[in-house]
Parts: sequence; structure tokens; C-alpha cells
Amino acid sequence: MSHTQALLSSVFGFSGFRPGQEEIVNSVSKGENVLAIMPTGGGKSLCFQLPALVRDGLTVVISPLIALMRDQVEALKAVGVEAGALTSGNTDEETDAVFEALSSGRLKLLYMAPERLSSGGTLTLLRRSNVTMIAVDEAHCVSQWGHDFRPDYLRIGELRRALDVPLCAFTATADEETRDEIVARLFDGEAPQTFLRGFDRPNIHLAFAVKDSPRAQILSFAKARKGQSGIVYCGTRAKTESLAKALNDSGQTALAYHGGMERDQRRDAERRFQQEDELIVVATVAFGMGIDKPDIRWVAHADLPKSVESYYQEIGRAGRDGAPAETLTLFGPDDMRFRRTQIDESPSPVERRAADHARLNALLGIAEAQVCRRQNLLSYFGEASEKCGTCDLCDTPPELFDGTEAVRKALSAILRCDEGFGAGHLIDVLMGKQTDKVKQWSHDTLSVFGIGKEYDKRHWNAIFRQMMGMDLVRPNPDRFGALFMTEPAVPILKGQANVTLRRDTLAKANRGGPVAKALVSDEDAPLLSALKAKRRSLSEEARVPAYVVFADRTLIEMAETRPQTLDDMARIGGVGAKKLEKYGDAFLSVILGSAPEKMHPSRRKLATRGSGDVFERLLEAQANQVRGACGTLKPMTLTSAQLSRIAATRPRDLKTFTGLVGPRHAERFGEIMLRVIHET
Repeated sequence: MSHTQALLSSVFGFSGFRPGQEEIVNSVSKGENVLAIMPTGGGKSLCFQLPALVRDGLTVVISPLIALMRDQVEALKAVGVEAGALTSGNTDEETDAVFEALSSGRLKLLYMAPERLSSGGTLTLLRRSNVTMIAVDEAHCVSQWGHDFRPDYLRIGELRRALDVPLCAFTATADEETRDEIVARLFDGEAPQTFLRGFDRPNIHLAFAVKDSPRAQILSFAKARKGQSGIVYCGTRAKTESLAKALNDSGQTALAYHGGMERDQRRDAERRFQQEDELIVVATVAFGMGIDKPDIRWVAHADLPKSVESYYQEIGRAGRDGAPAETLTLFGPDDMRFRRTQIDESPSPVERRAADHARLNALLGIAEAQVCRRQNLLSYFGEASEKCGTCDLCDTPPELFDGTEAVRKALSAILRCDEGFGAGHLIDVLMGKQTDKVKQWSHDTLSVFGIGKEYDKRHWNAIFRQMMGMDLVRPNPDRFGALFMTEPAVPILKGQANVTLRRDTLAKANRGGPVAKALVSDEDAPLLSALKAKRRSLSEEARVPAYVVFADRTLIEMAETRPQTLDDMARIGGVGAKKLEKYGDAFLSVILGSAPEKMHPSRRKLATRGSGDVFERLLEAQANQVRGACGTLKPMTLTSAQLSRIAATRPRDLKTFTGLVGPRHAERFGEIMLRVIHET
């Protein structure tokens, strides 16, 4: 028996490796740079813990969550391995014990959060601690395009170069793009030994459902699994608390868990979940990464996750022991609005937001899938598979119908409206609704106006949702969520390809739960999100609360009226002269998509006083009167300064006007300019 095999048995108590582990362990033990993508529950931690015991010196483990580090350190200590963690959650005694073990050379594994790498003393500490290997857990956190980006992960490459030691990186959620980014950022682009061990977890049953009394749906799912450990993920902190209470009231044992709780409360919840067999934790995504509880029998999502990676990682916490486990994910229109808004309000560059919308489309594609969900999930990660037989669509295939005509109508509306509008406006056009916006853009004159009256608004929303799930259309972050067609949509529009839709999704659209009232229409929501993102950026820069820049009601009015000039902006409620001068250009740039035209300081001052329109009309009146009403007199004009004074003071009679410009100019311009002032 080899030394590695002996340690596997004597320390960890395993008689053999799980599939895929042995090759990785051997490569890491030899000191090779390694990137390993393994399914959640596939035994990633053993692949760096065992080599750490085989090799001389100290292995530093970079890990993203305190709970993960604490659990692994306690598990290692329980089997006699010298391990410690330096985290913000340590007591003074725990930190002192780690430093003492380091100085005496006893420590084999040292866990730390990536944020600690920004501390000036960390590199000095590690240089004198005989570090011989770096292990990076949850390596996808290095991806700036990923769902769990942690900026301090970018420092790991610098640490590897400074210590000049091999590095092994592990993750369960990395598509090809993310894998390339990991190699570039952690290994300086030099290809490590790469092990792709697949993403399939065949013991986990996958199921999605359209929200229809979502609380009752979650309570029913949990009741059918009473006595089993489970996790319910929610989109907000408030929902974790209300749903945990509802579960307790129904006779279950449940705890809420979210980032707003005190550290001791979170620790107690984690401890109880590890120790109690029948406990349900209702949590935000703050819970679960690194929770090494093998017998979690089910995971439910009360709200749609934000990406396929998030979904895969969260359901992967069930069934780590290989025994059957179940999942349920609820989704509805509010989820899509919430997730799209999160993306649109992000300060990320346009390319990042576009990629995030595409990732959300991919998750929607799994939710709205027509055949085997596992096939759809694995294909996202680049794996092909047969129908699994262990998902709700394999259990009960949905009824499909030829939706080509409906989809072609929707695509035609997008094209006729110049790919410049969201689903809400497009549906109004298709249904022939004479809304203010339809009239404003003369879309009631288009050939597509009223061609979709066979479906109601909910049906059309469900059709557009399925189209996004097929990635036929995407929101354009450059045009505030306006839908544009992707390449696969073109042959459908041209009549060269057909498309099927799910009938059950359309049927459930009419009996879905109540839709939350939004601050603005779906059409204006992306612009409101962009304005809020700009407000947040300005408020953080000035270190003031967001409402000090502009109140919500002011941003709502901007989103609904879409001012095109500083003069338009001046008429928005809550935009005074000082704020217009300070913030006007910034918010106009968001609305216009580019910087507004430069304006002469005198003209700009008039805009801040609400007199800009008067100035423009006075200019126009002057142009018509330069040679007098007859058009034959000697040319005469007023200076910009004189026009500015007239616009600012707005004289009401000829005497006052004459005092501003003199009798000659008053004779030429007085009557027409006083009429302009009166009309405005």
C-alpha cells in the first residue's frame, strides 16, 4: 500500500478514492499546477487536503467563506490533522493558537479568506512559514464575469509568483469561458494540468414550477418531505424570516439565515443544521457554500436564482452522500423583473451586463425547457447526455404546440419597432392598444399593430419568456432593456424554421399568483435601474445617502418622461437649479446614451433657472424679425446677453422691454417677443 493510500485509510477513513479523485491527488502531490472541475459533492477538499499531508511544509488554502473554513478545520482536527484558519470570525484565543502552531512548524494546512491577502503582513507571514503549496477553493470566484466574483481573488496570482510554489484550483461551477479566465488570472495563462470530471449529479431529481401561491407550494413540498434536512433559498432577507415562520407554524422545524443576522446567530444556525437531522434552513445565498452536510435530502428555491451557475451550486448541496435527493425551483414574472433589474442597476460595463442577461436567458431556458432538464443543464456546461429519467419533464413530458406564428409575430413587432422597446410596449402593439407611448411613436400605423389579439397580456408575457429561454431575443443594456433578436431568430422570422412552445406555461399564465406592483411600467424599468445605478455611483463618490442626490420619485419621473435637454430636465420635480447644474449632464447622459451637447455658460444658466425654452423661442422670433415684418429693413439683432436678460426677467410690457434693449430694438422686436413671453 502506498503512503498516499495509507493516509487515505488511516486519516480520512476511506478504503478507496471516489471516481476521478486519485489522478488529481497524484498530480497535486507531485507539485504540478492543477485546475480541477468536479461536481459538487465529488470530494474536492480531499484532493488538496491529502496531498498537503503527503508533501512537506505548509499548504495555504484560499477559501471564500468563514463557515466553509471553520467546518473543514474542525473536521481535520477531529482526525488528528494540524489545521487552522485566520478569519475575521476568530476569537483571540483561536488566532493565538494558529500563530503558535505556525511558529513551531506544526501546521499542515492554513485556511484564509482572499481578503486577507490585501494585508501587508500576510506575505511576510507566509514567506517565513515554509509554504510549499497554494490551494484555491471555489476558484470560479476569480472570474470577473461570474456570479460570485470576489475582487481579492485577483491577488492569488501575485501570491503564487511571490512564493514561487505550485497552485491547485478547484471549482464545481465553471463553464469554458470561466475556465479560461481562471487559467489567465491564477496561472498567468500557462496551462495547468486540467481535470474535467463532469457536472452530472444523477442522484438529484430536478423540477421547476411556475409560481402559483408560492408559499403554499413551498410548504407542500416541505411537508411531503417532513423529517428530512432541507434548504429553502429566497431572494430577500425578509422572505427568509416570513417563510421560516410559516414552516414552523405548519409543524416543521425551520430557521432563517441571512447576512443581516448577528455572527453568533449565523454560527448557531450552521451548527444546528450540521447536527440536527430534521432541520430546515430558509436562507439567502449567504448560506451553504462549503456546508459539508452529506445527507441534505432536498433543496427548494422560493425565487429563481440569478444564473445557471448559482442554481447548479445551490442544488448541489443536496445528496452529497450519493443517495436520492430532490429539488424544486419556483419562477414567475416577478423573478424575471427582479433579476433583470439587478443586472441593469449593476455598475458593471455594458459588455458584462449583456453577458449577465445572456446567462439569465440560459437559466430561463432550463426553467422553460421542453425536454429533459438535465440535458439542458449539462449542455450549458458543454456536456452531452441522454434523457435522464429523473426530472419532472422526464416524469411527465409537457404538452407542446406549434408556436411558430406567435413567435414570428413577436419577432416582427421587435423588428418593426426598430429593436428599441421592451416586451411591455411590444405586447401593447401586438394587442392593438392605443397607449400614449404607442401614439407618441406612431406605432399604431405599423403593419404589426393589433395582429396578436388572440392572446392576452399574460399569454404574450409567457410567449416572450419562452423566447428568451430559447435565446431568440435578449434585452439590450445599451437601450435600457429593449429587446433585440439573436441570430437563431432570423430563420424563424424568414419562415425557414419552426418553433414549438409549451402549452402548460401559457395556461398557467392566466392563473398565476398576484404580480407585485412595480414602481414604473416594464417599459421604463430598465431606464429607472440605470438612473439608480448612476445615483448610487454619485452618492458613494460624495459619501452621502442616495436620496441626497435625487429622490426616487424624481428618478421615476425621469424614467417616464425621458427628458432630452437640460431644459426638459429642469421641469422634473425635485430638480432645482443647483442639482441641475451639478447632476444634470450625468443623468442626461444615461437617458440619451451619450454626453449631451455642450452649452454656452450663459445659456446653461438659463436652463438651470427654467428659462432655456424662452431663450430658444426668443431666438426663433428674432430670426423672423431680423429685417422687419416686411423683410426689407436693415438687419438688426440683439446680443446673447440681451436675450438672456429678457428670458430671465420676462418683461410684461413694452416700457420694461424698452428699458432692457433700447427704443430702436424695442420697436423692431418688442411686440413679437412680448407675445412669446406671454405664451410661455
